[in-house]
Amino acid sequence: MNAPAENFYLLNDPKILTEHMLHVLWERNQLKPFFSTEDNLFSPSAVLLLLGQQCGENKTSSEPCLILNKRSRKVRQPGDLCCPGGSVSPRLDACLSTLLTLPGFPLMRWPCWSQWRDRYPDEARMLKLLFATGLRECFEEMRLNPFGVQLMGPLPPRRLLMFRRVIFPMAAWIPRQKRFAVNWEVEKVVYIPLRYLLNPDSHACYRVQFTPYIERKLHRKTQDFPCIVYKNQNENELLWGATYHIVIGFLEMIFGFKPPDMASLSVIHGVMEENYLTGSG
Repeated sequence: MNAPAENFYLLNDPKILTEHMLHVLWERNQLKPFFSTEDNLFSPSAVLLLLGQQCGENKTSSEPCLILNKRSRKVRQPGDLCCPGGSVSPRLDACLSTLLTLPGFPLMRWPCWSQWRDRYPDEARMLKLLFATGLRECFEEMRLNPFGVQLMGPLPPRRLLMFRRVIFPMAAWIPRQKRFAVNWEVEKVVYIPLRYLLNPDSHACYRVQFTPYIERKLHRKTQDFPCIVYKNQNENELLWGATYHIVIGFLEMIFGFKPPDMASLSVIHGVMEENYLTGSG
């Protein structure tokens, strides 16, 4: 099952789209708050699933896009597309989080904040800390203006067993900022139209062969992963791994999208080297 055709009108009106995202995410989090005490067993990270009405090099387009960072060769998982964000810095982010509820700051502009704070006080404190982490990391990585961010709501966390880490994603809309300045952690910013992500023909199977070092850690030689291949000018960008699952979870909640069965997809081959885990390449 793919995205219901009646939902595609959302892509043509940013006001309707953002209102729909706010409503769906609020309803979902009322049923089950996003933070679980089970996640205390993992190191926490916060990322922003950034959405905006711009598509980078295509200056004439104003369709809604997903905005991702491509990791540089100086960090772990080099070359991967990812949502901007990173590890929680407890003291620093706790201080920054106190600013978010001041008048004019992003959390106070989130329509759900007062209800969230009153109904789920423990989760609200954690949300405030994680949102501060996400904003700080996005400013460091790509100079995202925190005052220009509109929070849509938290998404279900993703656990990375290989790295003993849990990722807390939050959907956010950027209505105005068009340009970003990346730091050493980021090779470039990649813009993918939502309509492209919702197209089953963009999906593929990524068959990864592991080199001996990775093979010893994972006890397998190859593994298949679902992915999205984005044809960006003269090169293909591959969206897979935890970020793929965050994005697919978002598309399923907001658009009712179900990705095609992986067995029916074309296969793309790749190799995972040791520096994928160490970032020493």
